[in-house]
Amino acid sequence: MPDNTETKPDHNTHGAVVRLFGVILIILGSLNTMLSWRAGFEVLSLPVFFLAGGVALIAIGSIMRQIKG
Repeated sequence: MPDNTETKPDHNTHGAVVRLFGVILIILGSLNTMLSWRAGFEVLSLPVFFLAGGVALIAIGSIMRQIKG
C-alpha cells in the first residue's frame, strides 16, 4: 500500500528573497561609492544608506531562515 504523506525538502529557503535584495543593495551602494570616489566627487549619504540597508536586510533574512528552519 503506497504512503501518501507529503515529505518536505531538506533545504530551507525562508528569507532568501530578503537576503538577495540585501546583496543587491550592497553591490549598488559599493559600486556607486567607488565610482564617486574614483571620479573625485564627494561621497553622498545615499550609497551609505544602501550599504547599511543591505547589511540589515541580510541580517533579517538570516534571522528569518533560522526561525523558520
